[in-house]
Amino acid sequence: MAIKILYVEDETFLGKIVLESLQQRGFEVLMETDGAKVMQQFRNFVPDICVLDIMLPNRNGFELANDIRQVQEDIPIIFLTAKTQTEDVVKGFKAGANDYIRKPFSMEELIIRIENALRIAKVEQVKTMEDMVRIGGFEFYVHKQLLNFNGSTRKLSYRESELLSYLYLNNNELIQRKDLLLHIWGNDSFFNSRNLDVYITKLRGYLKEDPLLQIITIKGIGYRFITTV
Repeated sequence: MAIKILYVEDETFLGKIVLESLQQRGFEVLMETDGAKVMQQFRNFVPDICVLDIMLPNRNGFELANDIRQVQEDIPIIFLTAKTQTEDVVKGFKAGANDYIRKPFSMEELIIRIENALRIAKVEQVKTMEDMVRIGGFEFYVHKQLLNFNGSTRKLSYRESELLSYLYLNNNELIQRKDLLLHIWGNDSFFNSRNLDVYITKLRGYLKEDPLLQIITIKGIGYRFITTV
């Protein structure tokens, strides 16, 4: 499933370039130019991340960030702005920004900032997960790193627990292999890639007691953690 970006920009020429560039990189993007229409678009589109220009007609980016936070407190928000003064940056973070990019910017920088904001958001989700979650017939004690099935308990390693948490948070969705590597190891080196293969095999072995749970390999792309039929 493609990452959904709500992109708000009233500079038509710049907006078109950014929109097309993000779409070419595999993101699903909805662009809006009018600040007054953003919240309706936000509710209909349900984005994974918002990229907001600050200077907008009818409602500026600071106001929109506040509005968005009222609806979804933990969604990542990145501000784009030509403003360079320190007080504007401070105001942006106080309004709820996770990151702040000054114009002009490169697409490479924007994409890296988007990926980083999403990665941090995933980490925070794991930190705030309930102490015990049910995964099929298993009880997964997240913070204690324990996996229980029919009274039998297995102690997971830190990496095993992190991997299972990430799979659980993205269950039944396509999970990019690169995203897993960046989330758990911080880079997608060959060595870490081989480690991922080992840990996936281990988790498959642990979860085989419940035949309805499957970690399916999508060749050349990543995985899908099936928890429902």
